[in-house]
Formats: sequence, structure tokens, C-alpha cells
Amino acid sequence: MTTWIHPLSPEVEEPAEVLGGKAHGLVVLRRLGLPVPLGFVISTRACRAFFRDGRLPNGLDAELAAAVARLEATTHRRLGGAERPLAVSVRSGGSESMPGMMSTVLNLGLTAEATAALAHETGDLRFALDSRLRFLSCFATEVLGVGRESLAAVDRAIVGRSTDTDRIAEAIRDVEQLIREHGGAPLPGEATRQLELAIAAVFSSWHTPRAKTYRALHGIPDDLGTAVTVQAMVYGNRDRHSGTGVAFSRDPNTGEDVPFGEVLFRRQGEDVVAGRSLTRPLHELADREPTVWEGLLNALDRVEEHYRDACYVEFTFEEGELWVLQVRPGRFVGRAGVRVAVDLADAGVIGRDEAILRVSPRHLRHVRTPRIAIDDALDVLTRGLGACPGVAVGRVATTADNAVRLAAQGPVVLVRPETSPLDMHGLAAAAGVVTARGGPTSHAAVVARALGKPAVVGAASLIVEDGIGVRAGSRTLPEGALIAVDGTGGEVVVGDPAVVSDATDPRLHRLLTWADEIAGRAPDGDEAGRLTSARTVLLRRQGVSEPEGESA
Repeated sequence: MTTWIHPLSPEVEEPAEVLGGKAHGLVVLRRLGLPVPLGFVISTRACRAFFRDGRLPNGLDAELAAAVARLEATTHRRLGGAERPLAVSVRSGGSESMPGMMSTVLNLGLTAEATAALAHETGDLRFALDSRLRFLSCFATEVLGVGRESLAAVDRAIVGRSTDTDRIAEAIRDVEQLIREHGGAPLPGEATRQLELAIAAVFSSWHTPRAKTYRALHGIPDDLGTAVTVQAMVYGNRDRHSGTGVAFSRDPNTGEDVPFGEVLFRRQGEDVVAGRSLTRPLHELADREPTVWEGLLNALDRVEEHYRDACYVEFTFEEGELWVLQVRPGRFVGRAGVRVAVDLADAGVIGRDEAILRVSPRHLRHVRTPRIAIDDALDVLTRGLGACPGVAVGRVATTADNAVRLAAQGPVVLVRPETSPLDMHGLAAAAGVVTARGGPTSHAAVVARALGKPAVVGAASLIVEDGIGVRAGSRTLPEGALIAVDGTGGEVVVGDPAVVSDATDPRLHRLLTWADEIAGRAPDGDEAGRLTSARTVLLRRQGVSEPEGESA
């Protein structure tokens, strides 16, 4: 008989193809002794059965009830309970990482009754109402299909972190009214039914246009399906000693061996990724929450040692206690990827042959990073944070649909207040990306790095008017105006400026020297050709062929 659900336990041996990459990483974290919220995972097999049969598979309901009961017994809480309520997160997780492409629901189980119980337990009505509002807003859009634009006022209440409980309560009533007016499925009152609907919504999001576009760009098969990870909530919005963030063990833009990332205090994880909030540099944790900072550094060291690579983690801290929510290898490209590979080989963590195999020839075009030539004649529209190195020149497109349309006539730069998974087709069509909000680990930055497209985020002076144009200070540019984006320095420039390239990285020279030695030939030809030759030699020694597209 098929088992649909597995615990997030160190003893679980199922591969990422079954557990999904996210849950598989959580199992690794448990084995490393790092703090992970309790939970379970519904396998990719269940997702494939869901699409085959058009419903949740037979037997899943009984397994789900048993898994929830175990979680309740372990946490001494009850899902949606009137005393000591349990709330859970419901997250997607394909075997291959697809950042932000599928649905997530947080705080599930905070019914009206459970919210009152949470307020009584914590003595903090504002926190309980804020958590309930976040749940309703997310459930409405991701599960019930209420349009995100309908919830703009609610988003402002959340981002503004209102301390006025009456204002939050009013926003809750507004969302409940929007759900009633939506005309689709109503909001179930039972937490168990909410969970079933959320699981189905996560499965369904595997076939959304944004997810399909991302898979097509990255060569991910459509028939893999996603797992669903369900975990007990930890609340980054709990108090002033709580928060959330993302961290790389090394700088993803340069490969430097320093922790890099962002943090938000008294917020939940979606606020960082969405880019609607002003994040703080990761190192601010050291002063504000030194215990959390030390725990995070320890976690980064341990996961990097395990994966033998730079790593990315998502984390939350509640009342000064750290919890790690996700881990995966960093997958750096270009100059950063070369630096990490060479530095790890120098440290004896990996061999020189593995260092060569980690650098794809198609990524070498990003090693000599182009920069906009800075001079007095440069017409700078605005500046932000460089999120993905390189220079892109193209016409301004202020919506994803317009980016696709204008790209048929030449390169475009997608300019948005912030991006979301709904913008995936525009991100795919654009040569570069600019956002007014968000930081270097926001959705726009993460996807741009995955696509290898220059990006500038957090250009705070920029105002975007969909379909019309952009404004920065007293300057206005219409849709279709030509701009250039420097993803290293963060400049957004009017026109087509002169571009210069960085000097060749000495680490690249060393990597190519190793490649020539392994290939057994003199160092001639272009960089990609030299690396391709060595990769081919190494792969043939292992009895495999060059992966399709790697030698391009």
C-alpha cells in the first residue's frame, strides 16, 4: 500500500524526488542537530495521483488525520483549538528548487476561535489579530482565488505593522467580506478542512502558468509534481525579539566567504521574499539578537560542511529562539561560482576535478562582469542595490505583459514596484529587472540570479505607473524609453551608456590551468572551450556524457 505522508524525521531515507527538495533539506537539518519546526511532508507521489485522479488520493485523509494528531500530541496543542491552538505552515517543495513559483499558506488553523485563544495565551491581542489577518489574506489569494489587487489595502495594513488593534480587526472584516463577495468557495470554519484545501491548492499550483514558465526556462520536467510540507508555526511577528530572514553562507554576488542576507524584525517570512518591506542587512542580528546570530553562524557552517558548497537558508526566530526553515546549495554562477569552487578546492573541501565540474561553461560569460562606465556625462535616473551582476540595456516595460509584448521588438527592462510569481513570464522575457522595493534576497533578486539577468532592487525613489512609465524625483520616463541597468553598482541610467568589463578574475586563470592539466593540452582557445574540454575528459572518466546544454 502506498504511503503518502512521511515525518520530518532524521530516520527518513526517502530521496528528494519523493520528499521534495525542501522537506529533504529539513531532514538533513534534523540529522545535523539544527532546530527545525516539527511537521510532516505529503510526497510528490500524492501530487501525481492528485493530477491523475482529479482529487486527493484515497487513504490520504486517514494518513493526514493521523499525522496531525501526532503533531498535536508532540506540541501539546490542537489545530484550530480553543485552548493552546496549533497553527501550521503549508509549503510547496518540488525536487528541484522553484523559488516563489508555487503557493504557500502560513498561520493555517487560526480560526476566529483559535485567534481569541492565542490572544488569551500570549496576552497580545495585536499579535494574534496580525497573525489571523495574514492567514486570511494568504488563504484568500492562494486557495480561494481572490485577486491580489483586491487586497491592496490589507497589504498596506500588514506592511505598515499597525499597532492599532481596531485597524487590524477592521482589515480582517474587509478580507472576510471580500471572500464572501468573491462568489467562489467560502472560507471553511474547520481548521482540518482548511488544511485539505490548502494541500490541494499547493498541488494545483504546480501547473500554474508561472510555474510552467519557470520549469521551461530551467529544463525541469512537468511530470515530477510537488510535495507539501506541513510544519508547526513559529512566529516571526511575535514580539521585538522575533523576526525572519534569509542568509547565504557566502556572498552570492562575489563568492566572498562572509555571511550575506537580509532580516526583518517582528515580521513573517513572506515579507522578506515579497519585497514589500524594507529589509535590514543580515549583520544587524549580531547586535540586536546575538544568541540568534551565533546560532545562525553555526547553522551556516554546518550546512556548508555537509553540502561542501555555499548554502542558502531561510530562518525565523521567535522570542529570541532560532528556527531553520529551509536549506539548499547556493548554486552560484559567474564570478561568484568560480570563486567558491576554487576556494573550496584550495581548502581541500573538494578536489580540483570537482571544482571544474561545478562551473558550467555557459556561466563563463558572466565572469568578466560588465559595468556601466561612470563619467560626468552619465544620465543617472536612480540608484538601488545591485542584486545580480551585469549590464542590461532595453526599453522600459512596467508590467509583465508589456515586457512580453515589447520584447518581440527588442530587449526590455522590466520595472516594477516589486515582483511576484505572477510576473514570471515578464521576468523571462526581460533582459534586466528593476524594482522600487525589496532587497538582495527578494523575489526579483532570487529569480534574476537564477536566470542570470542583471537586476537592481530597492530603488526607493522610483515610482512605477503600470502601462504609463516611471518617475524618479522630477524625472519622468514613458513606457518604452531606453534605459540601462548595472546589476553590480545599482545604477539605472537613461539611454545606452558605455560599458567596461572587469579585469579577468585570477581565480578563473587558476581554474582554467587545472582544466588544461586535466585535458592534457596547451592553454589555447576561449575560456568556455578550455573548460568544456576538461569537463568532457572528467565526465568520460566517470562513464557519462556531457549534460545537454552544458557545453553551450
